[in-house]
Amino acid sequence: MLSLIGDGAAHMCSGVTRRDFLQVGTLGAAGLTLADLARMEAHASETGKIKGNEKRSVIMIYNLGAPSQLDTFDPKPLAPREIRGPFSTINTASPEIQLTEILPRHAEIADKFSIVRSCYHSAPAVHDAGWQYLQTGRFFTGGVQTPHAGAVTSYLMGRRTDLPPFVVLPELMGAGGGNLPNGQAGGFLGKAHDPFALNADPSVPNFKVPDLLPPPQLGEARLDRRRKLRSIVESSLTNFENSESAGLLGSNFEAAFRLISSPQARAAFDLSSEPQDVRERYGMNRFGQCCLLARRLVEAGVRFVTINTFLTVFNEITWDIHGTLPFTSIEGMKNIVAPMYDQGYAALIRDLDERGLLGDTLVCNLAEFGRTPRVNPAGGRDHWPQCWSMYFAGGGVQGGQVIGKSDAIGGAPAERPVTPPEVVATIYHSLGFNIEDHLPGPAGRPFPLVDFGTKPIRELFA
Repeated sequence: MLSLIGDGAAHMCSGVTRRDFLQVGTLGAAGLTLADLARMEAHASETGKIKGNEKRSVIMIYNLGAPSQLDTFDPKPLAPREIRGPFSTINTASPEIQLTEILPRHAEIADKFSIVRSCYHSAPAVHDAGWQYLQTGRFFTGGVQTPHAGAVTSYLMGRRTDLPPFVVLPELMGAGGGNLPNGQAGGFLGKAHDPFALNADPSVPNFKVPDLLPPPQLGEARLDRRRKLRSIVESSLTNFENSESAGLLGSNFEAAFRLISSPQARAAFDLSSEPQDVRERYGMNRFGQCCLLARRLVEAGVRFVTINTFLTVFNEITWDIHGTLPFTSIEGMKNIVAPMYDQGYAALIRDLDERGLLGDTLVCNLAEFGRTPRVNPAGGRDHWPQCWSMYFAGGGVQGGQVIGKSDAIGGAPAERPVTPPEVVATIYHSLGFNIEDHLPGPAGRPFPLVDFGTKPIRELFA
């Protein structure tokens, strides 16, 4: 991640600070080490080669906390109240899909997305375990961090423009309670494929991207210092400069400087250029404006955008509806979470469709697990990885379908069970990747893009 800050403490003889050297080009801020550079070197000849559908992009909406399938996408109107919950069932624009009343705008565009109602996994019912599994397609085992699907996209396809290939909005996931990696990183592919994280709320007045645009106190003289860093490295570190790793460092530096100096990048992040009625259509809240920003970024050439609907499951109202503080209740979900989410998502799908972008933009809405079939005594629902719903639009997906089926209480798959690796394989399939391909894994060993036998959810593309 880019970081442009005040004067460092240690100065080189040229007047450039050591901190300047480490932070420009994402070296210090991203924690890039010589070991990382060696890993980058191992696959440098492959990075940036087009290995998929060049037109395709992905917007992954990750629903931190996990929505209740019974209160949203898989209603059970004939079940007892303690199972079906307090909400009525409504018809939608698709004859196959019914939703609950808290998602009326989803209902209007249900012909544009398809729901998979039979997702499950056997990982621990812990948020960050699910975050890792759903975004990478693999458990976190043996200390190996599998790269996020966006990082794989960055590795296999590179960047289209001055903008990064992989962006996370509004920032990386926070704590999940399990002390596990959240899955939103380059993993063994290296920090060169970590996402660019916005680290700002795009709904605030006078929104700026802190790690993209130089802060006001950074004058032209200091920018000139940064422009000269490359020549200083060349003259001061001759031996290192002659190595291939130094060439990779130079490329990393050039990519970082290209980003902070690019008019195209500044324009893509400039929400003030959007008409006010468009911004309000998405909702003047963090999630709604992240959806609008995701549309702008995809339109400008970003290959993969992940939107975190919330930043953590602690101390804020989220989909994590246990019913007791610091969590929320089913009613709190209805009154606070669902309206914001319903508005932002529907506006995104309509906007992509009207601009002719939906056909080549996969929008996938994921979650780490579902919620218990029975409402608990506190008026909420607890963690339930045994069954839940996720849904997909665009990117070749045929809308208006229901794939799979849960049992009568929404507690287990009854037809076509679907696992997280299949979800990630579906994303790769939409991007045009060969899912039998391999990545350069830990210790240089080939690492399958997906585990043997894993297939995408092909029914979505029928």
